[in-house]
Amino acid sequence: MVKEAEKTLGKPLCVAGFRIFQAALERGVRSKVLADVLQIIELAPLFSPMTPYGRKMSVQMTSAGRLGWYSDRSGYRYAERHPSGTTWPQIPASVLEIWQAFLPDAPPPDSCLVNYYGEGARMGLHQDRDEGDFSFPVLSVSLGDDALFRMGGTVRRGKTSSVWLKSGDVVVIGGAARLAYHGIDRIRFGSSSLVPGGGRINLTLRVVR
Repeated sequence: MVKEAEKTLGKPLCVAGFRIFQAALERGVRSKVLADVLQIIELAPLFSPMTPYGRKMSVQMTSAGRLGWYSDRSGYRYAERHPSGTTWPQIPASVLEIWQAFLPDAPPPDSCLVNYYGEGARMGLHQDRDEGDFSFPVLSVSLGDDALFRMGGTVRRGKTSSVWLKSGDVVVIGGAARLAYHGIDRIRFGSSSLVPGGGRINLTLRVVR
């Protein structure tokens, strides 16, 4: 599914089945996507979800598309509305173009999760398994500060590898890595000037159902 991207960008860095396209998005593209994401945040403000275990996540998030990812004491799931009760904004064309460039044979995503990592924020090891069909990859786009991305296998306590993701990197999580554990251990706050005020924005595009 990523053959067209490989023709343009070359072979990706492959770690534990994760395909990492480094510096895949040019500065102008990153700026355009960020402007569109900031509009999403204006319409559907960032919030800090609660895990089923009663802990507030350090990452703030929102979504675009038909469905948005959500978590509270009832569990992890997709919801049709923002916590405020409004419907999620549409996925911007600039973001859909990235999906089409890397996954032209896949159906369009119906959810785009927007994660904001401020200073000290992290994301523990987890699997993306709330979707109805695991045959379609998850596409991850990094904007802003560098992040230490940790990747493992399908067993939580298995061996892991780590790579620093930079602004403009794109990761395809599919095939053997589709249900692999992964997370963000930390960010280099202030390492990029792209996001106003610093921090990292990560977009993950998914086909939910």
